[in-house]
Amino acid sequence: MSDAAALPGQPRGGVLSGPATLRTVNVLAPNASAMTLDGTNTWIVAEPGSDLAVVIDPGPLDETHLRAVIGTVERAGRRVALTLLTHGHADHAEGAERFAELTRTKVRALDAALRLGDEGLGAGDVIATGGLELRVVPTPGHTADSLSFHLPADGAVLTGDTVLGRGTSMVAHPDGRLGDYLDSLRRLRSLTVDDGVHTVLPGHGPVLEDAQGALEFYLAHRAHRLAQVETAVESGRRVPSDVVAHVYADVDRSLWPAAELSVRAQLEYLTEHGLI
Repeated sequence: MSDAAALPGQPRGGVLSGPATLRTVNVLAPNASAMTLDGTNTWIVAEPGSDLAVVIDPGPLDETHLRAVIGTVERAGRRVALTLLTHGHADHAEGAERFAELTRTKVRALDAALRLGDEGLGAGDVIATGGLELRVVPTPGHTADSLSFHLPADGAVLTGDTVLGRGTSMVAHPDGRLGDYLDSLRRLRSLTVDDGVHTVLPGHGPVLEDAQGALEFYLAHRAHRLAQVETAVESGRRVPSDVVAHVYADVDRSLWPAAELSVRAQLEYLTEHGLI
């Protein structure tokens, strides 16, 4: 068994940019950091034989990256027909307006402030472009406006920041809420059980070959962290920064600000449920 196969979700090794499934290609944005891992994954999705493509999360406002995405589409003999956003964080959405200008496409998102055009996105919506079918799956929690996109033909789901290809995501309190996030993870897990989803195409990091394993790991990890936070509070640590220092002592300190957002969401959840 390879090291990758032993990790939660069985992350795919090798180069991140390039084809991932029959219908998807990733163009990695040059914005690597502790928060964005290798950079933002900009996904190009198209039905084989179609001359139309959908782009999900154009990424940061980086002209070279945006033009690289367009070039990848054009070299495949296609044109960009539509732009979609998983959520509004800048590393996913900042370049959307410029990308729409370059491609003369509309931008669809859950948050009306991010849209370019009249159509938004919501539960039950199906994106049908050039024979492609993408189903909109609301997955709030990381942010209130987070969406995932189910690609049934490839047994895949594009998860934005709800599930990452490496490590775990944060709940961006106060916009993100832990209860919503747990519900979203369960919703995604149901796709692996009931709808044949086996592959996660994340917003950052490598493709995950074991979607169900990844979702089960995420749920177990959240339960473990929540129990740690509850124990920390019971021992007298009530200031979020103190909880972070205790519970996330094994995490790189550069990630502590993000961890504190998750801790605040966890404290809110525990308070709402009468557990502290």
